[in-house]
Amino acid sequence: MTDHKGSEKSQPHCVLHGKYELGRLLGHGTFAKVYHARHLVTGKSVAMKVVGKEKVMKVGMTEQVKREISVMKMVQHPNIVELHEVMASKTKIYFAMELVRGGELFSKVAMGRLREDAARNYFQQLISAVDFCHSRGVYHRDLKPENLLLDDDGNLKVTDFGLSAFADHLRQDGLLHTTCGTPAYVAPEVIGKKGYDGAKADIWSCGVILYVLLAGFLPFQDDNIVSLYRKIYRGDFKCPPWFSPESRRLITKLLDPNPSTRITAAKIMESSFFRKTIPRSVSRAKDEESVTMEEKPKTETLNAFHIISLSEGFDLSPLFEEKRREEKEELRFATAGPASSVISRLEEVAARAAGKFSVRRSGDTSVRLQGEENGRKGKLAIAADIFALTPSFLVVEVKKSSGDTLEYNQFCSEELRPALKDIVWTSPVTQNSTPA
Repeated sequence: MTDHKGSEKSQPHCVLHGKYELGRLLGHGTFAKVYHARHLVTGKSVAMKVVGKEKVMKVGMTEQVKREISVMKMVQHPNIVELHEVMASKTKIYFAMELVRGGELFSKVAMGRLREDAARNYFQQLISAVDFCHSRGVYHRDLKPENLLLDDDGNLKVTDFGLSAFADHLRQDGLLHTTCGTPAYVAPEVIGKKGYDGAKADIWSCGVILYVLLAGFLPFQDDNIVSLYRKIYRGDFKCPPWFSPESRRLITKLLDPNPSTRITAAKIMESSFFRKTIPRSVSRAKDEESVTMEEKPKTETLNAFHIISLSEGFDLSPLFEEKRREEKEELRFATAGPASSVISRLEEVAARAAGKFSVRRSGDTSVRLQGEENGRKGKLAIAADIFALTPSFLVVEVKKSSGDTLEYNQFCSEELRPALKDIVWTSPVTQNSTPA
């Protein structure tokens, strides 16, 4: 879903969750409206995307919205639109996002082709962002100039992760199988429906974008969709005479219809076209990419995806998340009970586990269960943290601190889940859909 810049209609000013003053309408897409909003404490302007829950659920896009939120939480990069936070009411989801005022890159291209140095600058920032996403196991799958925004300083910002995919969406063959994207920008292997590498498909789209920036028109064009796809399959395009030898060589490697021989992001960054005058923002991004997620400071706050996945009436899946057991190292649930009852229940579980755990409290919101016996990978240690979403609504996160993941999962399924079952909050939707 792309939020196109539209007429700035006036909107009755209202305050969301006591934090943001909602202002004028900036634009709208199929399932969302985007407003200018101001943080009441800091005065900072944001773009507030408002999505109707009922509409999203009606068309079966619940997972897509949740995926977009979790992806944006993972990919914090100077050339990617930042998601500040997510709030929810019974009927709406509110995305407080970075306000990017410069419009779409598409608007620049619509006025004619760009000079090579300007096109290179945008392409360098695009590759920096896309390569960062791929390093996090995220594939955008709908890269096009309409989804590339510009800030006040002319820096590129990738947006609209509604069609993105995670590495864990790969099938056993290691490939993605969902056909999506915009026809003129989509890779031939995506159309072929035989499975594709998300990173290589994104690189093809980057090649189309670079061509469009330099040429002012698309490399593959035809009024007939079948004929268009045939040209894409064959890689049937021609470079205009004004393309430099360096850009011509790179585009030919980007728009290689064979994904196994198509150029990689690493090789793109080594090309003579790319290496000319790398902007400071790309250099800064590379420095930031070298900092691992573990090295970044962690704060005791409830992140955006937690909130949205637990919003009443929105989450249609069980609040205990079921993923591949061998890889699951945490569980999360909501409860309407006080924190003291959660801690007491955890202490009871530890006591029942035949003296296998010692218990250590840290204030009223944190408990540590320390295993006394050595397992396959040392002693199992479990941390439970309690966050107050509202005074009467808590979210509990239980994570493995050390030890074997399989042993942790067995403990959760055999001891922890049964003991906590009666205090776990379930949404009215889930309750109503459960057979009597």
